[in-house]
Amino acid sequence: MSVGKKTTSRDLTTGNIALQIIMFALPLMLGNVFQMLYNTVDSIVVGNFVGTQALAAVGATTMIVNLFVFFFNGFSTGASVVIGNLFGRGDREKLHTAIETVMATTFILCVVFTVVSVAGVRPMLRFMDTPEDVFGEATTYLRIYFAGIAGLLLYNIGSGILRAVGDTTRPLYYLVLTSVLNIVLDLLFVLVFRMGIAGVAWATIISQAVSALLIMYLLLTTQDIYGFSFKDMSLNGEIINRVVSVGLPAAIQSVITSFSNVFVQSYINYFGSGVMAGWSCYNKIDMFIMLPMQSMALAATTFVSQNAGANKPDRVRQGTLMSIALSVGVTGIIGLVIFFMAPQSVGLFTKDQEVIRYGAMFLKANIFFLLLNCVSHVLAGALRGKGESKAPMVIMLIGFVVIRQLYLFIMANYISNTPVAIGFGYPVGWVATFLIEVTYYFLYGREVHTY
Repeated sequence: MSVGKKTTSRDLTTGNIALQIIMFALPLMLGNVFQMLYNTVDSIVVGNFVGTQALAAVGATTMIVNLFVFFFNGFSTGASVVIGNLFGRGDREKLHTAIETVMATTFILCVVFTVVSVAGVRPMLRFMDTPEDVFGEATTYLRIYFAGIAGLLLYNIGSGILRAVGDTTRPLYYLVLTSVLNIVLDLLFVLVFRMGIAGVAWATIISQAVSALLIMYLLLTTQDIYGFSFKDMSLNGEIINRVVSVGLPAAIQSVITSFSNVFVQSYINYFGSGVMAGWSCYNKIDMFIMLPMQSMALAATTFVSQNAGANKPDRVRQGTLMSIALSVGVTGIIGLVIFFMAPQSVGLFTKDQEVIRYGAMFLKANIFFLLLNCVSHVLAGALRGKGESKAPMVIMLIGFVVIRQLYLFIMANYISNTPVAIGFGYPVGWVATFLIEVTYYFLYGREVHTY
């Protein structure tokens, strides 16, 4: 494979599989931790220094933000698979064409996403039956956040390009820097300037803009294989089709799943701001616990895409199983610690005892079912790495959307409309998806074809 003299890309088609995956996934996981800190720090600052209603407002916005971010991440996944496959093949010319096309498309999507998301804030909050006591602050937070969403999108696509060629260290450095910046700005805007929930939104988008500028500067100035320039940007139809064939199913799955979670949020909203805030705290902690599986799923996608491109099916299968084992092991250890420290974990966000009680209840009821989710996510990531994106989409939509929504409807209307019963809708979807995903993979998903 031809690369520049000084390279930070990582060839995953040779060497010890376990070591390659760990060295690739560890910076990715740490980076995801710091990226998660953006919204989590917002919640901690708001919950401790603004109030319970403001904390509930931030929580109520999470699923709406995810609708847009997850859709774009589907596009990013498709781009990463195509670029990783070309990198594994050593096709430098097509690799550059792919990167130029992906970046041109991203700038277009930044404009579209900003306009649509800002215009849709109030209708989306109304659709979720957001209570009036949090509606105003949720509107303020979302309008500011979406006005600056381009920073997040540009960072995500830039880190996706680097991830495809095996570089997960530079995105980590940028996230560490901008996460610290976000914390400083949160405290400055809220405690010094008394800007309330608007302050944490401004802190977030400023920090995300800095991370975008850093990663764009790297891509524009590097002499490595993944560099790009504005003058060479174009829209190549073949590349777009390949990205869309992998990315669109992933995007549809993510958006519909997130949209389904909006319904879960609407069921939770029925119980009032105390339960809403507890659910918000649970979701923040749950997202941290899910970071190892998400990182391993991304690692599996890149590992599989490179090795499928290099036509090494044995490494594809071994890498998939190793990613599952690492994901389950790390998640199990973290879950055990959080289970026994559930009240203390929720207490990081608030001192309200009602909120702590509900947040801890959700954690203890749901946490260990995430081990099944580890398997589902890594298998889905591996399938996408081979260019098979439709099967994971269908499977996860059945489990995360159809079965979960049927459970919630029946439970809320006919059996037991209580916070813990509604919150258990998450594990119900995880169990169903695990059973279907494992069955599909061992029946149909182990064949490897060059994409």
